[in-house]
Amino acid sequence: MSGPVFVGLDMGASRTKVVVLDASGVLIGHAVRKSGTDFTATAAYCLDSALEMAGAGRGDIVRAVSTGYGRANVAFVTEKSKTEIGCLARGCHHYFPGAITIIDIGGQDNKIIKLNQVGNRSSFKMNRKCAAGTGAFLEEMSQRLDIPLDEMNELASQSENMIKLGSYCTVFSSTEVLESIRNGKKVSDIVKGIFYSVIKRVLEMDSLTDRVVMTGGVVANNPYIVAMAEEMIGRPVLLPEFPQIAGAVGAALYAMDNKDSGDETEF
Repeated sequence: MSGPVFVGLDMGASRTKVVVLDASGVLIGHAVRKSGTDFTATAAYCLDSALEMAGAGRGDIVRAVSTGYGRANVAFVTEKSKTEIGCLARGCHHYFPGAITIIDIGGQDNKIIKLNQVGNRSSFKMNRKCAAGTGAFLEEMSQRLDIPLDEMNELASQSENMIKLGSYCTVFSSTEVLESIRNGKKVSDIVKGIFYSVIKRVLEMDSLTDRVVMTGGVVANNPYIVAMAEEMIGRPVLLPEFPQIAGAVGAALYAMDNKDSGDETEF
């Protein structure tokens, strides 16, 4: 296909996400890649991959908006950047209109964003000073256990006797994990305990409203964390089709807002 498209780029410290929407706001292309050390190159790679999926080229882009940790490092969208809080809110409200609480578990931080009925932010909490409860925490624990990160979800779901960690600190949790291994505890029970500590840490950041939406790479790659969260809060959790790219979708929707302004981004 070809035609006008709108691009949203979410340059996180851990992963870069790019989405492509058509003129009706339908998601037609997306890509995710480790951000690495060259943000500009990673953004360009994701952009071209998402455009290829969409059957479009750079010449079809009407406008692009960036967000995330490295949004200022992406040359072709720096003038139209938005905050990741705003983009997450916009993307989630697009999928789930009405009052919601967004729980975003990312690679480096966690966020809880509350939106009112019309999608305006009513409150916001963020944990950015400690890695506990984030994707970085899970990566550290996978190294301690010497198991691939992508195997943790399946292991946690097999647990029959969860080992709860007493500390939320990554350093102290590592010590507890090693102690559990030394005492012969099952790896699946340890991993479920690690998942539990992630969710509990996030849920203690703020209260929740009736409708809860979860997003982020940790959520996208570990669906058992969502199941555990549902059990802990006592109700179903809402998920976008692709939880990891919700912020990028919000950025693309912001790009669509300005589609008739005549002020286009150069590519």
